[in-house]
Amino acid sequence: MQTAKILGAIGNVYLALGNNKLSQHNLTEGLAIAREIDNPGIEAAILNNLGNLYLVQNNDDQAAEKYQKASLAATQSGNNLLAAQSSVNGATAAFRAGLDDDVKPLLDQAIQQLNPCKNSTSKAYTFINAGIIYSDLRTRLPRQSKDLVFAALNSFNRALTIAQELDDMRTASYAYGNLAKLYENEEQYPEALKLARQAAFSAQISHASEALYQWHWQIGRVLAKQDKLDEAIRSYRMAVNDLQSVREEMSSCYTAPDSSYQKTATIVISELVDLLLQRASKLQQGETIEPFLVEARDSLEVLKVYELREYFKDDCLDAARSIEKRIDVVSEKAVVIYPVLLPDRVELLVSFAGKLKRYILPVGVEELSNEALLLRKTLMKLTTWEFLPHAQKLYDWLIRPLEKDLKAISVDTLVFVPDGALRTIPMSVLHDGEKFLISRYPIAITPSLFLTDPKPLNHEGINLLLLGISQPVQGFSGLPYVLDEIRAIKDLYGGKTLLNDQFRLSNVEESLRKEPYSIVHIASHGHFGSDVDNSFLLTFDEKLTMDRLGQDVGLYRFRDTPLDLITLSACETAAGDDRAALGLAGVAVRAGARSALATLWHVNDPASYELIIEFYRQLANPDRSRAEALQQAQLKLLNDMRYDHPGYWAPFLLINNWL
Repeated sequence: MQTAKILGAIGNVYLALGNNKLSQHNLTEGLAIAREIDNPGIEAAILNNLGNLYLVQNNDDQAAEKYQKASLAATQSGNNLLAAQSSVNGATAAFRAGLDDDVKPLLDQAIQQLNPCKNSTSKAYTFINAGIIYSDLRTRLPRQSKDLVFAALNSFNRALTIAQELDDMRTASYAYGNLAKLYENEEQYPEALKLARQAAFSAQISHASEALYQWHWQIGRVLAKQDKLDEAIRSYRMAVNDLQSVREEMSSCYTAPDSSYQKTATIVISELVDLLLQRASKLQQGETIEPFLVEARDSLEVLKVYELREYFKDDCLDAARSIEKRIDVVSEKAVVIYPVLLPDRVELLVSFAGKLKRYILPVGVEELSNEALLLRKTLMKLTTWEFLPHAQKLYDWLIRPLEKDLKAISVDTLVFVPDGALRTIPMSVLHDGEKFLISRYPIAITPSLFLTDPKPLNHEGINLLLLGISQPVQGFSGLPYVLDEIRAIKDLYGGKTLLNDQFRLSNVEESLRKEPYSIVHIASHGHFGSDVDNSFLLTFDEKLTMDRLGQDVGLYRFRDTPLDLITLSACETAAGDDRAALGLAGVAVRAGARSALATLWHVNDPASYELIIEFYRQLANPDRSRAEALQQAQLKLLNDMRYDHPGYWAPFLLINNWL
């Protein structure tokens, strides 16, 4: 019996750690022993955990089957609470599988199984979980809406009664909060607000920070629906602060915030930005627009950091953040452009020498995103100029509204902080009907100004580490121009070279430990996918993952002389994959470099060689910024009939520090 219990417990631990393979192995072995010794209690617990495993794997049908068997075994063993929990879990699996007619009977069964159980926190939470599914089912079965609302209300109230009897404020918080959601969904806002405030109070008393943000968020939502914007914004601010507390608690116990936490944080912050911009449109006497725009911009910056943390699965990406100095005024001639993609509209927040201005665009998110995807797709066709109408339309939306303001000041760089599908396209290719945008301005992008360290390149004592693979390795084709590329850069700057079989991770790590480099140039295949686990740079013997990049090159973050530039001259992102483009944009931050030069897609070898060498030639001029060096290199190709199509020169992006 002990062996079965231990195997079940080990399987559950592996499930919590995300190791599904070992979880299934231990749970299956434990189940076999439980059946062999005819112990339905242990069998029920293991079957329930197997159901959880299948649910995590999105195998809803198998999950439902395991939960049904778990409920039967638990009933046989006399464990009504576990039987009820398994029935509620089975209802969840059926709901996810779209088996709507099976859901309510399973929930009703769970309520019956709960009735004889002694009052406990577990019983209360089982009622809450049942109530949540009753409530969610309303939208699927509108004819039964009245009965489902009543069932949900009854479940939440029974949970609340138990929590009050046990003097359990944390559980009471969840009961109040879910009651509030039910009333919110029924558009009974005064009652929803009252209950949400009771939920927040109970969470505060019980120090339940993981619940508190939900109820402050809910209070904000309800107030916004009542058009009480100032009160709603205050509640959203509290929710954002609560989320930060949750993150700090996770970090202090060495637990990385999971993706659901990060996704929730991005939704809350996005909604706060929306409210701030709505409020900026309703100024009262004596108010100025600037504070609302600044808070919206700074909230966007927090959101950008959250997105990068979630992509790289690294909660320490904000080490470079500077609070003392506003980054957007370091270079007064740089114009910083934030596209703000909201559910019902698109806006631009644009910083001119530290002063923010707002533009509401005549286009929705879906239309803008579709146009960006079409531009990316047509840019890949090097024999046609099909891209031009899309490049012109995006220019009309994103740049045309700014033209008058841009002409009124001296602009040396346009810095974009792109979002969504706009991450997947090079802004240099936007076209005003006469010229590409790159012909008028140097251009840089950054995933977040909070994570940018804007300092000019130190031209004294530039030290390069040059890494490259020209041969076919690990199933990837050879890059014959790499040898010439590395040789030409070395002629300009000198530096240490690791080519082909010398470009091994062990050699790179040793070189980085021994000597501080200001530039690391990597001429090898690189791929950025929608998941960081599918993103890598190719070395001779293995793949340099983003984790290893952060460990090896990222050490420069903690040195007196940070890495000025990392160049990836042969990387690519999947077309239309904005998360992959987010990973590419975040590579400088991950590597601890002030800036990065990288490509959105793989470029023809001779064209890439020409552009890279010209970039380094221009960079050697102390009067040139990084952005200007890239602009001149791109213009060289644009003015060359062989490479004037933007598919050759536009994919090169300067990321982060543009100075």
